[in-house]
Amino acid sequence: MSAQLSGLKLRRGGLLLAAALLCACTSDMDELRKYCADVRARKTTHIPAIPPIKQYEAFAYVAGDRRDPFLPSAAKTAGLQPDLNRNKEPLEEFPLDSLKLVGLINYKGATYALIRAPDGIIHRVTVGNHMGQNFGRITQITPTEVSLVEIVADGFGNFKEQPASLAAE
Repeated sequence: MSAQLSGLKLRRGGLLLAAALLCACTSDMDELRKYCADVRARKTTHIPAIPPIKQYEAFAYVAGDRRDPFLPSAAKTAGLQPDLNRNKEPLEEFPLDSLKLVGLINYKGATYALIRAPDGIIHRVTVGNHMGQNFGRITQITPTEVSLVEIVADGFGNFKEQPASLAAE
């Protein structure tokens, strides 16, 4: 019986607590209503209209006797050009100054250079192979260096050959 009595007291206490909380909420609603009324009573300000979008005017280029600016000039297409259709070799991924000549191999009359790449892998190359990022082609291998010819841009839209070398460590 005492358990039923304490459960009943607990329920009544819970109901009283809920009623008190609901009364507290109504006072908050009064403040909210007052704030909304104050905002509605404020004078409205004029918002400027969005400016109209300017109409796009197409421009028709009339070349006349001038060259088409979207086509490469004849000077740029003539002369020395790197072969962009050739498959790149592994050592063309790295700048030439990051490659190291670490040794030579003479095998069946052919001389091969051993080149260490920055990733630590040692590659075997011979005359005619390519390396470096400027389309460098190996022209000669000696015990002290690997000579090559690079194809570099001259700054005027053309290319020129430039000698380069990779010395032994």
